[in-house]
Amino acid sequence: MREIREKRASGKKMRCGVVALVGRPNVGKSSLVNALLKEKVAVVSPKPQTTRNAVRCIYNDDRAQIVFTDTPGVHIPKDKLGKFLSDSVKDTLDDADAVCWLVEANDRKIGAEDREVLGVLAEVRCPVVLVVNKCDRLKPDSRRNLERVEALYRAALPFAERVALSAKSGQGVAGLIDLLAPLLPEAEPWYDPDVLMDGTERFMASEIVRGQVLSLLRDEVPHCVAVEIEEYKSPDEYPDRDKLYVRASLIVETEGQKAILIGASGAMLKKIGQAARIDLEKATGHSAYLELWVKVSPRWRQSDLILRRLGYSRPGRPLGA
Repeated sequence: MREIREKRASGKKMRCGVVALVGRPNVGKSSLVNALLKEKVAVVSPKPQTTRNAVRCIYNDDRAQIVFTDTPGVHIPKDKLGKFLSDSVKDTLDDADAVCWLVEANDRKIGAEDREVLGVLAEVRCPVVLVVNKCDRLKPDSRRNLERVEALYRAALPFAERVALSAKSGQGVAGLIDLLAPLLPEAEPWYDPDVLMDGTERFMASEIVRGQVLSLLRDEVPHCVAVEIEEYKSPDEYPDRDKLYVRASLIVETEGQKAILIGASGAMLKKIGQAARIDLEKATGHSAYLELWVKVSPRWRQSDLILRRLGYSRPGRPLGA
């Protein structure tokens, strides 16, 4: 990040602002964030609702600092957790300087979830960039297919710019930055150039554990799992400790889900813990001891009290508002 510091020292103007990533579930928003930052900072999974909080990740170069907000996939809410996810997308867009609307290169029509996205974007007053993702799935001679996808969405909503890319392969990702930087206001960077993510260590730990639950379980259980960090003690805060200690509870809604999470003789819970511990050590640079428990809380996704405790609430506004 030496170039950024040199530019700041020379007095040259940089640009800085918020870019919200929006789209239906599984369209590749979290994968794009990871590709842009060249680090795994967002949980990626083929399952819907992988992202539950608007996660702020920071991109830096010598032109701009871009705060990418990876929002939950826009969908039709089925419970109070779903209502929170939809509301958090709208709140994020209110604060954005630009919006990236992610769609897929193989899209043939505008489905129900995309119409939900359109309903949200209709209220947006900042520039919208159409990002056609998953171009690696197309044949090399498929430019006509891309033009058809762009025409499909242009007819539904005007957009300021468009770019085709593959978050998986990295193809075209640099071109997105080229489009976004001029759309941001001139401003000093908000974050130190070494910061990749705006979030607490506890939040990071909970996302790491939840990411392994999503990765290792193939049925509907992941949708019903929340992760609550009960205790987090880092050598950074406790110099007398030589290991990071994390105690986390996996919250599910039924005894059957609990049994699946634990597995035969505790095998699944052990597997989740081992994989999450490795990721924690990579993320923090500390040796880690991770302790996992499974708790049953019936209908937690409909409980205002539990949702607030887990951080799924909007300040000053009831969850059902």
